[in-house]
Amino acid sequence: MRLPEEQREAFLWAQERIGLCMEGIGKVIVGQKGLIKGLLMGLLAGGHVLLEGVPGLAKTLTVKCLAETLELGFKRIQFTPDLLPADLTGSLVFRPQTGEFVPRKGPVFTHVLLADEINRAPAKVQAALLEAMEEHQVTIGDTSFPLPEPFFVLATQNPIEHEGTYPLPEAQLDRFLLKLRVPYPSAEEELLILRRIGMERKLNIGKTLAREEIFKLREIVQSVHMDERIEAYIVSLVQASRPEIQTHSPFLRYISFGASPRATLYLYRCAKIFAFFENRTYVIPEDVKAVAPDVLRHRIVLSYEAESEDLSPDKVIEKLLETVPVP
Repeated sequence: MRLPEEQREAFLWAQERIGLCMEGIGKVIVGQKGLIKGLLMGLLAGGHVLLEGVPGLAKTLTVKCLAETLELGFKRIQFTPDLLPADLTGSLVFRPQTGEFVPRKGPVFTHVLLADEINRAPAKVQAALLEAMEEHQVTIGDTSFPLPEPFFVLATQNPIEHEGTYPLPEAQLDRFLLKLRVPYPSAEEELLILRRIGMERKLNIGKTLAREEIFKLREIVQSVHMDERIEAYIVSLVQASRPEIQTHSPFLRYISFGASPRATLYLYRCAKIFAFFENRTYVIPEDVKAVAPDVLRHRIVLSYEAESEDLSPDKVIEKLLETVPVP
């Protein structure tokens, strides 16, 4: 699709800025291209990202590197069982000089928030993130305070250790745009990591994206063209995950609850961004298929029958993609 000259220049500028950002992160992080693209996808789509992977896969380091490339505020919270909601959002502090209670804002008042090991904090602390993530505001006392824009939550969790953890409820999981699975590195990547031991750890990544540029990038990537047939395909895909609507598919016995309409909106946004990453100004069905696992895997609640047959959400999503007709 041929673009007008002005739009083509904006598209090329956006590719250049994102390329510089990925290059900066790549100075420190070996491999993990899917993880880096997923984080940038969350930033460009205006959503939050949940990272899941075993310890030692550089989840926290990758988020820190991303924050270093952005001219935005960044704060990290280590979630622990003794954390209180006020430690996250802030509280009212009494001032004897004036006899008044004044708000003391917590670390959530930043642009990029890293919630490290989010499943180690109790439900009250996890729930304190709900208003912030969805409404972009925090209530302290009887006053609501807006959060800085853009506001971007990146949370990590360990999938193999369940003792002393608090699994995130489905209501909070649905607040995340993407749930990214962080894989092990390949043999070649791990060898390169090994050879980097002893090198200077502190590398100058450099700031590549200013606050105003992020808003401009969001407008550009959402201007990527999507045909009406692909929009209908996205709706059909999400509808097919709901057992109460689609009763003819045999594999739906593996699903207790399907994806919400929020999944439809996020598939729409993310498919456009994936097309942008592939240097295209239009969306094809393969773009939707590429982002579907990351958008849907935490929104589909499996039935007991699926768990008894050791089926994962990714396997069910794979069957969905095979079943729904492609335009």
